[in-house]
Amino acid sequence: MTKYLLLVAFTCIVGLGCGTVSEQQQQLPKYNSHTVQKGETVFSIAQRYNIDERDIYRLNPDARNGIDENTVLILPALVDDANSDVTFKMHRVKRKETLFSISQQYGVSQADIKKYNKELYSRQLKKGEKIRIPVSDKNTGTVVIPDTSSNIETSDTGKHTVAPKETKYGIARKYGITVAELEAMNPDVGESLPIGTVLNVPEKSVSDSAVIDTDRYDVYEVKPKEGFFRLKVKFGLTKEEIVALNPHAADGLKEGMVLKLPKSDTALSEAVTRVDLENAIVNRGEKRLAIMLPFRLNRAVSDSLEAKKELLKSSNTLQVALDFYSGVLMAAEFAKDKGIPVRLDVYDTEGSSSKISSLLSSKNFSGVDAVVGPLIRSNVERAAAELRSKDIPVFSPLTNRDVSRYENLFQTLPEEKLLRERMLSYLSDNSFGKNIIIVSDGGKVSEKNAIMAKLPNAKTVSPREGGYLYPQDIASKINPETENWVILASKDPVLVSNVVGLLNGMPDKHRLRLFTLDKNDAYDYHDVSSRHLAKLNFTFPSVHKSYNYKEKLPFLVSYKNTYGVLPNKYAVRGFDLTYDVLLRLASADDIYEATNQDFTTEYIENKFRYQRDNASGYQNLAAYLIKYTSDLQFEEVK
Repeated sequence: MTKYLLLVAFTCIVGLGCGTVSEQQQQLPKYNSHTVQKGETVFSIAQRYNIDERDIYRLNPDARNGIDENTVLILPALVDDANSDVTFKMHRVKRKETLFSISQQYGVSQADIKKYNKELYSRQLKKGEKIRIPVSDKNTGTVVIPDTSSNIETSDTGKHTVAPKETKYGIARKYGITVAELEAMNPDVGESLPIGTVLNVPEKSVSDSAVIDTDRYDVYEVKPKEGFFRLKVKFGLTKEEIVALNPHAADGLKEGMVLKLPKSDTALSEAVTRVDLENAIVNRGEKRLAIMLPFRLNRAVSDSLEAKKELLKSSNTLQVALDFYSGVLMAAEFAKDKGIPVRLDVYDTEGSSSKISSLLSSKNFSGVDAVVGPLIRSNVERAAAELRSKDIPVFSPLTNRDVSRYENLFQTLPEEKLLRERMLSYLSDNSFGKNIIIVSDGGKVSEKNAIMAKLPNAKTVSPREGGYLYPQDIASKINPETENWVILASKDPVLVSNVVGLLNGMPDKHRLRLFTLDKNDAYDYHDVSSRHLAKLNFTFPSVHKSYNYKEKLPFLVSYKNTYGVLPNKYAVRGFDLTYDVLLRLASADDIYEATNQDFTTEYIENKFRYQRDNASGYQNLAAYLIKYTSDLQFEEVK
């Protein structure tokens, strides 16, 4: 199959509807039946019976092709309650929610919630699970959900006025409650906290200040069943050290409790457990992914294959989207081979934020486990913002620029700042006995200063007025008695070409090696020789590594057999990212639980190590240091 055939196939799909690779599922031991009425859908039936759509599909596989009037469906008999005087609302548990906050939200007691969800007598809530909330009396029709704000006892002293730099996390910590509890006490407060906002809070505070110095400390929410022992394993902090920073934890930890913990250098450390998630599959339920890519098929109005070829040639974005999507499809097939059913809901964003809003409002995203895409930064932000209330994770696949932070957003490419820090740490840790020379121009002053801060004994060289160097400019800084490390900081292709050429003209006895903190387009300039870079063992930080096409990796073989060519970096990225998401979903109840532990996963060209950035989403901290080898291959520097 070629990209042209993929494009033709896409234009034949109404609304880019969903492909599935889910079959054999276990039947529930008890069930009811339902005869489909005119106008009913799987979604409306699921809502009527307070069940999950996925349960209907498991028991009625043919329903995936649509349901007709008078079709008889098998439904899970969770609770019919036909003879009960109580009706229920299904509530999907979000991250940070507790029984207390949910009871406050619906104005019912925690005991009543447990009464109708008996499993909660013996375990904690799980994020993503659906529980039944008693909401009305069938005989009277009286809804029992009062205004939650009226249920909260406050007094003149039970108030808090938001000061500069205060956040929900800091305020929750100050009063010894969870963020969910704070939000339940203040249902009218949005995500932001304007200075001067008056909040309902407990009458007594447990900490002096609600402001946390984020330069020195991280904010951490206690997970279900976490105690001091697990936090010691995770952070290396004793109970006494945690309590010293958080006196309100002296009586024990509870789920959702907000702690202040000292920052560590884990973001730069690679001494992290590497995990093969193919050996950790425990959740074999169907995984539903929404794939949002800018195919821009609104432009592919012609039925002519030649016209579609012309569209491909003229649209780089479309080519990237199709390449990425070919990797996504391959990841779904690999997951299927591991016994993981997959459903892909594919949407054409047309590269437009308004189209994304339209899709999110018109399509049913309930039951979606994760969203992969969109590609463009502003569109990723829009999707994350609009899906935040549903707690659906959004994976940004191809941009590492700064984005607006949302708790459900996964930034899958390491940020440029992290790449620079990784390279600086390597240089600092291995610079003993080396002669360090920094070559930089006026466009990289801040980078030069950062290098000097780490390597204060480094020698510096600046280009002459014409933006280039003479051989003696570098030769005068070289020490023939030791290894010479040259760090080049420039985006100017003329200077980069000039320096690479000069270094290659130096005698071999000088033992030269070239580094950069930023491998930009200047290094791909036609005058910059790859052989010259290889001779200098050119080393740089990167978000990915390049695969060796000679290796017979299963993915490479399968891809070539399917598409007739080896995959490019976008196809590999589509595979690596999607396969990682599917395996994480299969290794835990949901993505958030799968990222609680600090570990690294690695596939063809990409690795992933997610860490939550305070209250603002997840960052991938796994980056590569790459070195050119003499045979023009890329080698990872450990």
